[in-house]
Amino acid sequence: MCVPGLERARRRATILAAAATLGVLAAPAADGALSRTAVPGPRSCATRAYSYAGVQASSTAHGVAATLVATSVPRVDGGHVGGWIGVGGTDAGPGGAAEWLQTGLAAFPGNRTLELYYEVTLPGSQPRYVELEPAVAAGERHRFAVIEMGHRPSWWRVWLDGAPVSPPIHLPRSDGTWYPQAVSENWNGGEGACNGYSYLFSDLRLALGIGGAGWTPLQVGYTFDDPGYRVGWISSAPRSFLAASVGA
Repeated sequence: MCVPGLERARRRATILAAAATLGVLAAPAADGALSRTAVPGPRSCATRAYSYAGVQASSTAHGVAATLVATSVPRVDGGHVGGWIGVGGTDAGPGGAAEWLQTGLAAFPGNRTLELYYEVTLPGSQPRYVELEPAVAAGERHRFAVIEMGHRPSWWRVWLDGAPVSPPIHLPRSDGTWYPQAVSENWNGGEGACNGYSYLFSDLRLALGIGGAGWTPLQVGYTFDDPGYRVGWISSAPRSFLAASVGA
């Protein structure tokens, strides 16, 4: 039985929550090498509620963009998997409030396809999950972007394949203050599920100015590489990596 998007949002937590609480993150591996981070906590994805693989930019920006594709059909035994780009965090808003915006691919138990979505959390509100496309096949490429709007500081929009797909979204105090991320995630659903996935992130770029001005390749500040999942660098120009479950 499909769960409505809003209910999914209430059940889902994002990597931003964990990223904000991690005290130690290793530097990224060199291009072409498999990165390994020393992250405290359980050593098995089965015992971790959330596990992640991906990167955070080394600098703040006014937007982030990437081409994202699932190279195989995710295997979701419980919980969910996702691959996304985004900005913000659990304490990124005014007074340390949770505030973020992300967009990408998600899959749930029983799915043979993926969903396109974005998720927004405003200060004092629960995350809101918005389904953009309900059925996308593995191997289907899409260009995602989250961009601060021109002449409207701290107002953002989600873009898909070159077109805006969200209304203007006001994220207070976000102007030039956030470090974008490109991340895959596994939620074990409280069932110890080590779900399988393989997401290719390619041509990762940051906008140095509002309105999508001054696009430049993303420079990596941190690499997330939890037990059971990995980041494999493919190229530095364009900046591309594979985030996948071990053995995928």
